[in-house]
Amino acid sequence: MAKHSPVIGRYVTIDVDSLEYKVFYLRNGSGTPLVCQHTAGCHNHQWRGLLEDPEITANYDVIAYDLARHGKSDPPLNKEWWKDEYRLTAEHYMNFIIAFCDALEIDRPIFMGSSFGGNVALQLALHHPNRFRGVIPVEAAEHAPGFYLDWWRHPHANAAQVCASGVWDLMAPQSPEMDRWLTWHYYTQGAEAFKGDLFFYSVDHDLRGRLGEIDARRCPVVMMTGTYDYLTPPEATEATARQIPGGVYIEMEDIGHFPMSENYPLFSVYLKEALRIIAERN
Repeated sequence: MAKHSPVIGRYVTIDVDSLEYKVFYLRNGSGTPLVCQHTAGCHNHQWRGLLEDPEITANYDVIAYDLARHGKSDPPLNKEWWKDEYRLTAEHYMNFIIAFCDALEIDRPIFMGSSFGGNVALQLALHHPNRFRGVIPVEAAEHAPGFYLDWWRHPHANAAQVCASGVWDLMAPQSPEMDRWLTWHYYTQGAEAFKGDLFFYSVDHDLRGRLGEIDARRCPVVMMTGTYDYLTPPEATEATARQIPGGVYIEMEDIGHFPMSENYPLFSVYLKEALRIIAERN
């Protein structure tokens, strides 16, 4: 007999800043909505372990979408997008997330993102605290300069291999080999959007001097980073959390920059603690 996953995939059409997007998302569970953003240049497949975790989905409605230009979500439908260089901005990124939540009629979800998804979680806590019951920025910091580079799409290099090779060293050696190779595989597929994502990550995202404006009483912030992440090292995440009044920092041992896909069983231990903290503060 075939073994079917309980996860369901659908498309929804949304309008963001006069652009029309057909967005693909995966969903499973019931209870408090938990909206998940993948890392730069990747797609919602990273969250499969979470989507299929019965301990989480018993109490949380888990929704993981593909950002436009990633995975099964195409570039805008009403624009000749190939004529312009893709550069993701903080404003458009936040508007996209809010439009997606509105389209699905999701009321005050918890938002969790990793890497550039973690950074936008901080942006949402600052600019839209009333729209979310909490955020979980994973592998995030107030600023991450230096990664918006031309060689991500250099004509003399295989961009997919360059992106995937950069990912490999960011994972912990203790993570299961199969999961590390799968995470590597995901990144061989998303090179075209990677550089544009990093415009947000390294250029447009800069909350230095503004973290004190985040009100964690209105929107709890629980930040988590793996000890093997040298891109956003634990001390950078901890320093960010310390500047947020009421912010919480959790260090994840023996895991790297892609915790949800490189070692989900270990990541889930830390995630349950983060969810518990947010539940207590709501």
